[in-house]
Amino acid sequence: MALILQHKVYAYVTRGPRLLVLRHPGAPEAGLQLPGGSLEMGEAPAVGALREATEETGLDGLRLVAHLGTVDFAAPSFGRLFRRHFYHLACDAETPERWQHEEADPSDGTPGPIPLEFFWVALPAGVPPMAPGHDAFLAALCARLGLTAASAPVRYPPRTE
Repeated sequence: MALILQHKVYAYVTRGPRLLVLRHPGAPEAGLQLPGGSLEMGEAPAVGALREATEETGLDGLRLVAHLGTVDFAAPSFGRLFRRHFYHLACDAETPERWQHEEADPSDGTPGPIPLEFFWVALPAGVPPMAPGHDAFLAALCARLGLTAASAPVRYPPRTE
């Protein structure tokens, strides 16, 4: 059976030496993820990365820094081959350490809205294990930012229920 190709975009959103990650409170088995989602018909990946990150996080003023790379991720159980485009976006605005935001129109067809919890982790040492493939360009991101393992302390924000 041939897999259907679907393009996805993911954003490594940074604020200084910190990375924005999200979790699905209703689906902890999904693991920690990057903001992202599906491209719209005819949409350029860079445009889609900014749109998806803004919609999913509720943050305004994100800016595109760089395209980090593209990888294919096979998901036979979904009948899909996901071509994942990863971007580095920067957030210059002050934000809370942790917040919740609802994704109003999920691109996967799930009835919305979907509650999401966002929080910042210290790069590079403070990044906990992520969902499969979401850490594909983490080392490249850290190198771009000039960060080494000794650059940042491990800090995990307290979980809110």
